[in-house]
Amino acid sequence: MDFPVTFDSQSTVPLHRQLYEEIRRAILSGRLPAGQRVPSTRSLSESLGISRATVTLAYDYLLDEGYLQSTLGSGTYVCRQLPDELLRPANTSKVSARKSKTTEEVKVKGLSRYGAFLKDRPWLDFSSEEPEIQFSFGRPDMTAFPLREWQQLVNHHLKERNLTLLDSPSNAGGYLPLRNAIAQHLAKARAVRCDAKQIIIVNGSQQAIDLVTRIFVDRGDFVGIEEPGYMGAKKAFEVQGAKLIGFPVDNQGLIVEKLRDPKLPPLKLLYVTPSHQFPTGVVLSLPRRLELIARARQTGTIIVEDDYDSEYRYAGRPVPALAGLEHGESVIYIGTFSKVLFPALRLGYLVVPNSMIELFTRAKWLCDRHSPLLDQQVLADFITSGHFERHVRKMRRLYEERRKNVIATLKLTFGNQIEILGDNAGINVLIRFLRPVDDKATMDAAREVGVGLARTANFYLQDAPGGEFLLNYGGLSTEEIEDGMRRLASAMVFAEGPA
Repeated sequence: MDFPVTFDSQSTVPLHRQLYEEIRRAILSGRLPAGQRVPSTRSLSESLGISRATVTLAYDYLLDEGYLQSTLGSGTYVCRQLPDELLRPANTSKVSARKSKTTEEVKVKGLSRYGAFLKDRPWLDFSSEEPEIQFSFGRPDMTAFPLREWQQLVNHHLKERNLTLLDSPSNAGGYLPLRNAIAQHLAKARAVRCDAKQIIIVNGSQQAIDLVTRIFVDRGDFVGIEEPGYMGAKKAFEVQGAKLIGFPVDNQGLIVEKLRDPKLPPLKLLYVTPSHQFPTGVVLSLPRRLELIARARQTGTIIVEDDYDSEYRYAGRPVPALAGLEHGESVIYIGTFSKVLFPALRLGYLVVPNSMIELFTRAKWLCDRHSPLLDQQVLADFITSGHFERHVRKMRRLYEERRKNVIATLKLTFGNQIEILGDNAGINVLIRFLRPVDDKATMDAAREVGVGLARTANFYLQDAPGGEFLLNYGGLSTEEIEDGMRRLASAMVFAEGPA
C-alpha cells in the first residue's frame, strides 16, 4: 500500500516526528481505518526515500501510544480502539447518542434568507426508506415504457458519432427540433398555438416554476395559488419571499369569483393547475377559464399554468389549455414529460410570450447552461416518429382500467366512509373520509404495515381539513393496489379509536 507523505525540509522538526504526525492524522481522520494494515518499515522507507531507522522510530512511537499494533508473522495494523477514544468517559457514546442533534437542529452560520428558509421550514423527509407500497408519489408505470424503441434511438445518435453531443449547444433555450416537435404536439393536443422559439426546454416542471419565480417575484410580492395546491410551487414562491394568498377550489376548479374582491392586493403571479387540479383532480370549467383570463388582462397578473398530466383524461370532452385561449402576454405555460414517460428523464418546457423569450433563455443559461442534449435529441425523434403519441394512447387505456380498479377497491374496502374526488383524470385520486381521522397516527400506522401515504394537509396554507389523503396509483400493479388498500384499512386510526 502506498502512503504519500509530504516532508518539510525547512522544518526543525525531525523526519521521524513529521512521519509520526502524518500517520497519526491519517488514522484519526479515517484515511487509515481501524484494522487497516500499514506498510512494512522496509517498503515505506523505500517508497519515501528515507532511512528504515527513521520509519522504525516513528512506528515505535505509534505502537507505544496505541495507534498501531503489531502481530508476529502477520504485520502491523491500525488499532481498532484508538487511544483518543480511551480518553473519553465510558458512557460517552451513549450520552452522545441521546443528546445528538439532528441535521435540522444544528445551527449553520452565515445562511442567506434562501438558505435559512430551506433549513427552518417544515420539509419533505428525504432520508426515510421508501415503503413497500407507495401511494405518496405520482410515478408512471415504467414497466410499460417502450424501452426498446428508446434504446434504438439512443444507439442511433451515438453511432452517428456526432461530437456536438459532447459540447454545449449554442442556444440555452433547447434543441430546436425538439421545440418544433413540442409546438406541433401542443397545437394538436392542447390547442396551444405557439412558435418553437417560444418554447424553453428545462429540467422538469420544478425548474420551470423556479425560473418563473426568480424572474418575476421580489420579496413581499403577492402570489396567488390554489387552496389546496402543489407544495413544490408553494415552496418555490415562499423561498423567494412571496406573500401567498390561497384561493379555494370547488368541483369546477378555482373559484375565480374570489379574485373580484376589492380588498385583494395586486397579484404578481397566479399559479394554477386547471386541467387536473392538484391535489383534488377537478377540472377548471370553461366559463371560469375565460373569466380568469379576462381578470389577468385587466389586472396585469401573470397566470402560470402547470399542465403536468393533461394527457390522461378519461371522460368528457377535453378543455383547451389557458394558453390556447389566451394569445397575449398573460399566460406562461408549463409542461413536463415526467408523468408521461419516466421521471428520470428530467425534461420539461415553458411556453412564454414572445416578449419574454430572451429573458427566459438568459435565465436558463445562468441556471445550468442547458438541459442534456442527447436526451433532447432522442425525445425529439421519439415524438416525431409517432412513438410518443402511441405510448400516450396505450397508457391512457391502461390507467383508465387501473382507475376503475382503484375506485372499485376503495368502495369495497371503505364503503360509505369516504368520498372520492378526481376520478376522471390523472394517475391519482383524493379520498376524503366522512368521519374524523387522526392523520398523523394513520400515516405512521400505514408506514408500519409498508404503505406510504400523503395527507393533503401539507397542501393547504391554513385551516387544513383532516381525513384527506392522496393516492397515487400509476406505478402500482392491480395486485399491489388491492394489497395496499387492505393494509391501509387495517392501519386507519379514527378519532374515536382504531378501525
